[in-house]
Amino acid sequence: MATASVLAPHDVPTTLNYYAPIGEEAPYQYVQEPPEGKPPTNIGSDPHPVLVHDARGHEDEFSLDKNGFQYVKWPSVEKEFDDEERIKEKYYPEVEEILKKVAGAKRVYIFDHTIRRKPEENGKPGPQNRGPVERVHIDQTYQASANRVKYHLPEDADRLLKSRVRIINVWRPIHHPVAHKPLAVSDWRYLDENDLVHVRFIYPHREGSTYSVKYNPNHRWYYLSNQTPDEVTLIKCYDSEQDRARLTPHSAFLDPTAPKDAPHRESIEVRALVFDTE
Repeated sequence: MATASVLAPHDVPTTLNYYAPIGEEAPYQYVQEPPEGKPPTNIGSDPHPVLVHDARGHEDEFSLDKNGFQYVKWPSVEKEFDDEERIKEKYYPEVEEILKKVAGAKRVYIFDHTIRRKPEENGKPGPQNRGPVERVHIDQTYQASANRVKYHLPEDADRLLKSRVRIINVWRPIHHPVAHKPLAVSDWRYLDENDLVHVRFIYPHREGSTYSVKYNPNHRWYYLSNQTPDEVTLIKCYDSEQDRARLTPHSAFLDPTAPKDAPHRESIEVRALVFDTE
């Protein structure tokens, strides 16, 4: 298998896909099959040129509460990520430790993980065939984040929601450094919350919501060049505290300078409810 060339740190001019409406209905996306005759989503694409700044060499300047994301060097004992039960048994405890030591969590509840690889050409979209998401988005709306606590921890929800609640996505490359479709994250300080578009996220038996994002030339984007499997990106998807970064738009993007023979991106993201008081 080809190996990725080591690239000098560099900013990347690229294109990001922002939100555009399709039709008049409020934005929606079906997680699985939509009803017969209905499109799976009415989220369109509004491509815009952007410059994604390289954080390599000054990773320590970024933090969850200031920017909404943070880079952490944290090698994992898990290398393959090819067995669901082993991921839960071996990797989930590592994620909990990261969130407790780096983010100050007292209690962590991991509610899902997703592995992304280059989709099979003729494969049906689904949990085993998920590629990088090339659309600017945030995993949960504010209300959907609070509802996650009620959904996963119903007996404790009333008490937990009286204190600080966060959702943090722990994103890690698998097998090799990222060359194709790296992860861009947007600095909270340059985000106008009027740019956020509420999207109904429709499961077979319940409904959540995510944010799509409208283009704004003030957005400031970052990535970590040549990010290795020993480096994680912490992405804040929600924070109940309002005096700091509350969320982080993010997207995969095309790096036209990536070596053509470099392997395609593989990554795992683990999403967790994070509580500060217990």
